Amino acid sequence: MKILVVGSGGREHAIAWKLAQSDRVDKLYCAPGNAGIEEVAECVPIGAEDLEGIRDFCVKEAIDMAVIGPEVPLSMGITDVLNEAGIRVFGPDKKCSQLEGSKSFTKSFLMKHRIPTAGYKEYTEKEALKKDIGIFGYPMVLKADGLAAGKGVILAENREEAERAVEEMMGDRIFGDAADKVIVEECLRGIEASMLCFVDGKTIVPMESAQDYKRIFDGDKGPNTGGMGSYSPSLIFTEELKREIDEKILQPTIRGFLEDGLDFHGVLFIGLMIGEDGPKVIEFNNRFGDPETQSVLMRLESDLSEIFDACIDGTLDQTEIRWSDRRSVCVVLASGGYPGSYEKGKVISGLGDVDEDVVVFHAGTAKRDGKIVTSGGRVLGVTATGATNDEARAKAFANVEKISFEGAQFRRDIGKINR
Repeated sequence: MKILVVGSGGREHAIAWKLAQSDRVDKLYCAPGNAGIEEVAECVPIGAEDLEGIRDFCVKEAIDMAVIGPEVPLSMGITDVLNEAGIRVFGPDKKCSQLEGSKSFTKSFLMKHRIPTAGYKEYTEKEALKKDIGIFGYPMVLKADGLAAGKGVILAENREEAERAVEEMMGDRIFGDAADKVIVEECLRGIEASMLCFVDGKTIVPMESAQDYKRIFDGDKGPNTGGMGSYSPSLIFTEELKREIDEKILQPTIRGFLEDGLDFHGVLFIGLMIGEDGPKVIEFNNRFGDPETQSVLMRLESDLSEIFDACIDGTLDQTEIRWSDRRSVCVVLASGGYPGSYEKGKVISGLGDVDEDVVVFHAGTAKRDGKIVTSGGRVLGVTATGATNDEARAKAFANVEKISFEGAQFRRDIGKINR
């Protein structure tokens, strides 16, 4: 098979790393890729949002399968464009991609199909939203309706913060057009967890559980980021909880897809809040989560290309998916200043000193003058496995200490439960 992975982050590195292990894959490309991905795939200089450029490359190179990593090209309709050109695609079409592209669309879907989630209200006018400040109490959860690179959520602890958030979102437009509509939600209490699921249009199969850490600082303090680390399996996922999630969330979701004509083929990422009254859906994403993918795929023993084929062909119910019992932990090294402004081009040292059984997934790197330098906010995901969660944590952090670049920052509580 000839496969093209679309994207340039840590998620795409993890996907390409796993696909490269398959005997079925003869040639692996990535567009545009990064300095780490080029170790396992041939990187081609085509942007992830250049739909026509990707289509033309797939046709020219007779690509057998395109795997779409990021959410933006999915929402733009890259799957539809490639399918029209006869290219098989792992990733949902434009209609299904509204599940991530519009929080309003998802909340409506969840309510319609009685899937547990937070109460909410929508606003398109700033003054109307200002009148309803505190409608669900505090913290007040404000979400930009559209895509905002994982950062379109503000938690306001009091009225003053809420008023400032409204002005920033709908006045200053810090999230751009994504905040043309703002969703205000009831603040759910509990522990966040992530569940990634393979979907083939009629069957949904959850992967091993994972937990992500959105805030920049230890103890879940500071502003939201794209994710500062993850571990798998989540320490809170009991067999009873898995059954409850399947019954109340997964099965109603796939039934809802069928009823609403959403022919979903790809990965459905479900952000969950596990509280005293059971699991509730925080959000849906249309693709692998980042950095959950790094810790989850480290534990996958099956051939990823076969699973992708099954999702595209509708044969997921006939496909065995095997997972390792080992635990995994991914610690993100981020640029100084992230998630605000940060400098690029910092030389990264120590990558060659990492233990052989530890994988460093590149999220924001590039090559300059023969050296690997930073090119993004989240730079690296140092990912280790162990027989226990503590062993995996210790190994990951020991290897984080071997890597350095100016201004590097990371959380030291990845792999622990923050209550």
